[in-house]
Amino acid sequence: MVEIKNVQVYGLEKSFKVSGYPMSIGDPDDIPEQSMEDMLKRAKTLGSAISGSGHDNFLKGIIVQFDIKYPQYWTPEAQRYHWFEIVSSQSKMHRLMKVGTRDDFFNMFNKYVDTSVIENVKTYIDMYNKEPSYFLFMKALSNLPMGYELWEGITTNYLQLKTMYLQRKNHKLKEDWGAFIKMCEELPMFLELTNVKG
Repeated sequence: MVEIKNVQVYGLEKSFKVSGYPMSIGDPDDIPEQSMEDMLKRAKTLGSAISGSGHDNFLKGIIVQFDIKYPQYWTPEAQRYHWFEIVSSQSKMHRLMKVGTRDDFFNMFNKYVDTSVIENVKTYIDMYNKEPSYFLFMKALSNLPMGYELWEGITTNYLQLKTMYLQRKNHKLKEDWGAFIKMCEELPMFLELTNVKG
């Protein structure tokens, strides 16, 4: 099931300031300073604008990075979002034949994968490690269940997360997207700035 950790957020204050650019002119260094209270008030108003209106664009300046453990069936849904960037991920291609020899191999699958399915994949991995062949590699890879879990590093932003939150908060995959929604709700000022919960 989805697990998220090592969450970091960058650019909150800078994005608050930049949100005022449409109503200013001239060199940014010459624009009179506003109080944090005034910038926050403007940011909340703009951030809660209807998605796609463009008024909430400053939210893309608030960068979020995190590590996420995901089952294979989850990634096609997550990858549909344009600014949900996979920085790097663990690799089935490079590591499956090695990880299959580990004592904790059976722990790399979510709770819904039948033990017999894991044992089947492990048999192909064991056969491959005794006598490597393309055929055995493809048998192991092709029979790997969707509940196999790996980690990847993600970079995204509050604007993309606003869209994802609205589209996924009541999703059928409640354990997986539920963990993602919880992470969004715990981000600094995310709910205040986007007004998505309600």
